[in-house]
Amino acid sequence: MQPYVADGRARVVREIRAAAPLMTAVVAPPTARGPWLTAALNAQCARAVPPLRVRAVVVAPEVGARPDGLALLTVHRRGPTAVVGLLGSGPGAPPLPAGRPPARLLARDPEVAEELAGGVLDLLDSVRGAWTLRLAGLPLGDPVVRRLAAALPDAQLATGRSRRLVDELDTVAEVRRSRDPGELERWLPALAERLGPREFVPVRAAARLHAAIGRLELAVVPAGAGAAAVLLTLLTTGPAGEERWPWWGVSDVGGLRRELGSPSVSLTASRGLVNLTRRGVSRGTAPR
Repeated sequence: MQPYVADGRARVVREIRAAAPLMTAVVAPPTARGPWLTAALNAQCARAVPPLRVRAVVVAPEVGARPDGLALLTVHRRGPTAVVGLLGSGPGAPPLPAGRPPARLLARDPEVAEELAGGVLDLLDSVRGAWTLRLAGLPLGDPVVRRLAAALPDAQLATGRSRRLVDELDTVAEVRRSRDPGELERWLPALAERLGPREFVPVRAAARLHAAIGRLELAVVPAGAGAAAVLLTLLTTGPAGEERWPWWGVSDVGGLRRELGSPSVSLTASRGLVNLTRRGVSRGTAPR
């Protein structure tokens, strides 16, 4: 299988939809599945100045087939430098829930991971001028990250742990919980009061998409005409059944706290005026 690049919003959306079985097979978190990624794509493309380019590096038997590997990337110019990152993690995207690695470089098996890393390297080779690669929020031991780190001479890896949101609202107040999209619409003004306009718009888009497919729970502690607490929780199905991932919340009455979550890894690399050379590329190509 030879990697190829899908360039542009419409083509990337098609690849996201085609990758739904792959996302299920590798048990991707909700932040690395179609609804979230589509909301992030729309939000990032609408807000980016200068315009953001979205690209999908795809490993599939042929163009248009169901992919076995997928890396969803953005390319954003900052002056003379192109910043290459993961779709959903840049400016304008919905804020990511904390506590576990939210991003994925999707690969069905180690061989596909090898091909996907090679496809990302080819994409970087095609970027004109200086570039910086920033891939954050990935699980420890990610095979694509490992291969990229081996191939990029100045690559730097870092690990970190974010603080996950813990839902204990039921211990402090009477809570109304609902998965009804209509209830979300009813309480959107309460969210707007707590969020600035730049953050509220992508949160609203992502929340609406997940509510429409039954993958969002809204928890509210009413207080007069408003809310003393609001919590959005992403829902997904894992090996043990339904899993809950508190996403965004605020409370005037307690019941929400933070604790250390699972570690994640990030990779940073860059190229200046002189082209970087690959080292240790195991695809059989000679270093340049």
